[in-house]
Amino acid sequence: MTAHRILPPAGPPRVLALAQLINSVGDGAFYTTSALYFTTVVGLHPARAGLGLTMAWAVGAVVGVPLGTLADRRGPRGTAVLLALATSGSVASFLAIRSFWPFLVAACCYAVAQSGLAAARQALLAGLVAPGERTGVLAHLQSTLNAGLAVGAGLGGFALYHGTRWDFLAVFAVDAVSFLVGALVLRRLPVVAPVSLVRGPALGVLRDRTFTLITLLNAVLLLRMPLLSLGIPLWISEHTHAPEWLVSALFLLNTLAVAAFQVRAARGVTSMGTAVGAVRRSGWILLMSCVVFALSAAAVPVWVAVVVLLAGAVLHVVGEMLHSAGSWRIAFGLAPDGRVGEYQGFFGTGLTVARTAGLLLLTALLVTWGAPGWLVLGGLFVAASYAMGPVVRWAERSKPPTPVSTPAGTPAADPVQG
Repeated sequence: MTAHRILPPAGPPRVLALAQLINSVGDGAFYTTSALYFTTVVGLHPARAGLGLTMAWAVGAVVGVPLGTLADRRGPRGTAVLLALATSGSVASFLAIRSFWPFLVAACCYAVAQSGLAAARQALLAGLVAPGERTGVLAHLQSTLNAGLAVGAGLGGFALYHGTRWDFLAVFAVDAVSFLVGALVLRRLPVVAPVSLVRGPALGVLRDRTFTLITLLNAVLLLRMPLLSLGIPLWISEHTHAPEWLVSALFLLNTLAVAAFQVRAARGVTSMGTAVGAVRRSGWILLMSCVVFALSAAAVPVWVAVVVLLAGAVLHVVGEMLHSAGSWRIAFGLAPDGRVGEYQGFFGTGLTVARTAGLLLLTALLVTWGAPGWLVLGGLFVAASYAMGPVVRWAERSKPPTPVSTPAGTPAADPVQG
């Protein structure tokens, strides 16, 4: 893995990548340890912890849209800095929580801040990077994100290995500090002028039927994410003879592959047409990965199951990278000027839908149905990827004119009287 594959060009993109790297190290440590922290240190029952986190991310998904609008209208840099600080504070609050209701409040604050921060960062990128360069920069940022997650997962693994209360507390403290430092890094970016919408409904993205449909189709394709974190571990445990440590190996393979090859995968996505093509190819490759995963069922020897699962994971990550590159271009290309934060905030709710619905859907398909469930899941990937093309073309034809906008604080010109 060479540095140019991860680092974006010098200037604002590289500063964004540095902030992303710092935050993702903390997130990687948080993700690997949070479940055990909330159950062993905080003392929550696993079911209550899961319920609380599900509720929190649902709230975060809803509030992410108005926070994205806030970034558009008040300035994405300042909004991103404040939300990074809010994320730091919410993580720090977990250190003192020992019961469910304070945990739920803190989790909601964390999810809201994270969802809003993601939308504000996208609006910030849109204000600092030319449209034709955004997909490439996003690919670099995704590579940086995965590199940081890998480092953070290593720190979390160290804490899990020792398993003491102080190790868990140290991990959460590192995560809180990472967002504090990330906020300081974001302040080094140039100010992006906020935009005040002169006309157009508030939260108009909710009335954009084509973009809503695209977000739903994208949510289906995003089932690849809980597939990696939930579906495959359950499949390995319930339906194969493969060792359970393989779950960590497959996660590491995915993380390192995205860090090394996401930029290359996104290189050919230069227009809306190539973006739709990338999404379509991703659907077929994800279907192939599902077929391969199904072949690892318990009837095959251990070594065959391991090889087959590794092959399925390689196909899965190739599909993931193509889908990511295509979906970035589609989401940015269909967002009206001056409303990128609002639209990206809404587009980001697809991930929450996928994670929430995926808990039930993947359990039913893969644990209950077994191998046929993989084929159904693969069929969903292909159907969603093929539906994306005509819906995107519909969205381009019916895209409303960009609302008249001015930099915040600048009075709008009076309309000319005929």
